[in-house]
Amino acid sequence: MTTLKEKYTNEVVPALTDEFKYTNQCQLPKLDKIVLNMGLGEAVRNPKIVETAAQELGLIAGQKAVITRAKKPIANFKLRADLPIGCKVTLRREKMYDFLDRLINIALPRVRDFRGISGKAFDGRGNYSLGITEHIIFPEIDYDQTDAIKGLNVTVVTTAQTDEEGKSFLKLMGMPFKN
Repeated sequence: MTTLKEKYTNEVVPALTDEFKYTNQCQLPKLDKIVLNMGLGEAVRNPKIVETAAQELGLIAGQKAVITRAKKPIANFKLRADLPIGCKVTLRREKMYDFLDRLINIALPRVRDFRGISGKAFDGRGNYSLGITEHIIFPEIDYDQTDAIKGLNVTVVTTAQTDEEGKSFLKLMGMPFKN
């Protein structure tokens, strides 16, 4: 088992049971999936950037990225239907725990002037979304090989029912919230 999964079973479960007075193991919040997404607006002008972004996202996630395509044409943005405009990866099981461990312990501390992440980015159902402006904070990305610095969205989907439960769960897992 990964260290984060061991931490969940040994430390987080008893702490959450004490805090929220759960009577059943199925009520405990747990990680469902982690979705990594790169939306590339400049892909309209430069289609090659999507392929390099998919390769870099695959390196970060540890599995192959899927290229997403535009659903509708938008004339103001010079966007045609079925044009590749981004990439995404959905992580589950062991890869999900490995990625979250690397995000918390390696990547986030490498952010310049890091003081913690906002605790206000929950969606009302216990899921947390995090925007990363520079994908080069991950050690898998070689800074010299990248053509452009890209942004990255990370969505941590949990089985928590409320934002309070989700925040408490992620805080116990090691997520560095500032407030």
